[in-house]
Amino acid sequence: MDLSEKLEILADAAKYDASCASGGSPKRESRGIDGLGASTGSGICHSFTPDGRCVSLLKILLTNFCLYDCRYCINRRSSNVPRARFTPEEVVNLTLDFYRRNYIDGLFLSSGVIRSSNYTMEQLVLVAKLLREKHQFRGYIHLKTIPDADPGLIAQAGRYADRLSVNIELPTEISLERLAPEKSGRTIKLAMGNIRVAREESEAEPRAPKFAPAGQSTQMIVGADETDDRTILGTAETLYGSYQLKRVYYSAFSPIPDSPSGVPSKAPPLLREHRLYQADFLMRGYGFAASELLGDAGNLPLDVDPKLAWALAHRDRFPVDLNVAPARTIARVPGIGMRNAKRIVELRRARRVRYQDLVRLRCSMDKVKPFVVTADYRPPLSEAPSDTLRRALATEPVQLSLL
Repeated sequence: MDLSEKLEILADAAKYDASCASGGSPKRESRGIDGLGASTGSGICHSFTPDGRCVSLLKILLTNFCLYDCRYCINRRSSNVPRARFTPEEVVNLTLDFYRRNYIDGLFLSSGVIRSSNYTMEQLVLVAKLLREKHQFRGYIHLKTIPDADPGLIAQAGRYADRLSVNIELPTEISLERLAPEKSGRTIKLAMGNIRVAREESEAEPRAPKFAPAGQSTQMIVGADETDDRTILGTAETLYGSYQLKRVYYSAFSPIPDSPSGVPSKAPPLLREHRLYQADFLMRGYGFAASELLGDAGNLPLDVDPKLAWALAHRDRFPVDLNVAPARTIARVPGIGMRNAKRIVELRRARRVRYQDLVRLRCSMDKVKPFVVTADYRPPLSEAPSDTLRRALATEPVQLSLL
């Protein structure tokens, strides 16, 4: 099998791992014709560095052979899919070649488990070591770690990689035992804990080598079992607090040919995944608790975003007077983000905030109007029932698709 065939198989196999943020642009195919800018067939995704820069990464698996038979995974041992395997040197050469052509800024590397967890982790570490030490590669590297590999190997990975990720896979221990009995939730969390400790020790000693300076992340699969959004977000909240994760990624379960029993035959709405990301953002950046966003419901609504749903359920807190409220309260108004909330507070130091100020800040006025008071505006719908506002502001759910 030549290198291009391996790349096609292992880049496609890597798309199911959401621990590296991917762009949502439409596919543009230029293989076989004259054209520039193809976004398929090359396994390129987008992620963010610690300083906020968006970077393009070569996103591939070292191999999609795997000893495990996780029922939700397309690369499970019993799956009838084309298989391929890179050598560490091939991954290094691909990364350098793509980098020199200015296609990528770094590498996202994961793998199925082959021979043993330690052997697989050794191969992943070897790729990063060759890039850093032999080729003096200074680009971004994200390595997926194997949870039950020797802690010493994970420690080596953290010295070479900018970010490490350990996938929690499923939000509950019960689901993990049922759908991936060869994996252990305790082992996964122990690996996360070891990474957190290593990062804290590195940060405490200024002269010590940096350990995974971009932090660690994880992924949860959504829709492979009956777990509701309340449990998923509750698990994410615990992971953020216990292991100082930078991100929890959510990946909608994708049914695969010849799916085994115990997993759905139909994919969940990708809009559900989108709502979970929105709720996660509110938890990380706006101070919302998971319990606030869900209320008495088990799942997030699909017709309105989580912040709007929360506001409609808490009408007693609105309208918010933008000339009095603190930035944190203003940021909870639908249609106003944290940045604009701070700008509003800055503005009122000079004068009172008026309706046109919100227009100039490009706030989402359809959402903002029912929930704010300014010097020259009070919402006519402030006394309208929440269901009336919901019908006015809701959007028709649209089923998205995987590229």
